[in-house]
Amino acid sequence: MIPFPKGLSRTPAARPGPLGPVADAPHGFGGTWLAVGLMSGTSMDGIDAAIIETDGETVVGVGPSLTLPYDDAFRDRLRAMLGRTSLDDEDGRRLHRDLALRHAEAVRALLKGSEVTPDLIGFHGHTLWHDPKAGVTVQAGDPALLARELGVPVVADLRQADVAAGGEGAPLVPIYHAALAEGLDRPLVVLNIGGVANVTWIGKRGPKDLIAFDTGPGNGPLDDWVARHTGEPCDRDGRLAAAGSLDEVRLLRLMDHAYFARPAPKSLDRKDFDHVPGIVEGLSLEDGATTLTAFIVAAVVQSATHLPRSPVRWVVTGGGRHNPVLMDTLTGWLGAPVQPVEAVGWNGDALEAQAFAFLAARHRRNLPITFPGTTGAPEPMTGGRLYRP
Repeated sequence: MIPFPKGLSRTPAARPGPLGPVADAPHGFGGTWLAVGLMSGTSMDGIDAAIIETDGETVVGVGPSLTLPYDDAFRDRLRAMLGRTSLDDEDGRRLHRDLALRHAEAVRALLKGSEVTPDLIGFHGHTLWHDPKAGVTVQAGDPALLARELGVPVVADLRQADVAAGGEGAPLVPIYHAALAEGLDRPLVVLNIGGVANVTWIGKRGPKDLIAFDTGPGNGPLDDWVARHTGEPCDRDGRLAAAGSLDEVRLLRLMDHAYFARPAPKSLDRKDFDHVPGIVEGLSLEDGATTLTAFIVAAVVQSATHLPRSPVRWVVTGGGRHNPVLMDTLTGWLGAPVQPVEAVGWNGDALEAQAFAFLAARHRRNLPITFPGTTGAPEPMTGGRLYRP
């Protein structure tokens, strides 16, 4: 565990704010869908695909999942396109097409050897730019092409309506977390540590009691630091962080960012912390890894000040849960039980992909996918657009 820095305070939990009601579900639907969910996340490691059976309110069954990794050349293409606010040029159109074709390949690989034909596909695409204050969120990946390739209806464009209404457009997964958490002791926090990190606080009323927001950088700056110095994609097993020392002065500079003082709900673009390399520049490889790992945890600790009550435990999904130094430091600094989501029977490698399958089903039932407490939307909002083959 990284020692807790003297200059960082654990502020008491904030008082609860208005969460907003969840609209009642339409009546008269008694069926379920087999839905495939697809996710290409901020870590840019590949495409996650998963299949579930759901009616958009409960998860009836969970099927197989897989990750189709990106090759280095394609990852470099994606990285070069981050920050694009439009796909209306040759490079943008080519990426839009190629991402859809790679997602079609992931679905075919997921279904290979099975007799299953999905009813729906929930497609996130890959976020290139997310600036809700400017009313802009841009995802690459052509959903119409994906529907034609697979012959299955595709639900996509899931962030746009929320952003247009003044919401953050992120995170989208909390309503799925709430569905899975039925039967678990609450309040419960689900912490997702991907390229960006976010939390879902689930109160005792489940879907009617949600708060969610991005805590700050996840693995993104740490992965970039390790890749730049070693060529490796990440700090495997936290070995570099375990060998380094925390630079407390630089950590406090990292935490001196206006984002952390903003009230929740709030969301980030991966590039919002592009200044980070300049702050850690000059540190050794190991000390940089230690300090950036501590930065992830410090942002999570600060996020707890926005929660109405302390949770009975934190469950962690995303790639960060595989880093034992990160997990041990979270446990020590939060002073609460911290476990990977597998401890409650969830599959952390498939969770986000499953969530987009769930959101596709909610779209078909005209159920809300974002809420005042999760994105700052003015009311519970439906979202997404259906693309038919």
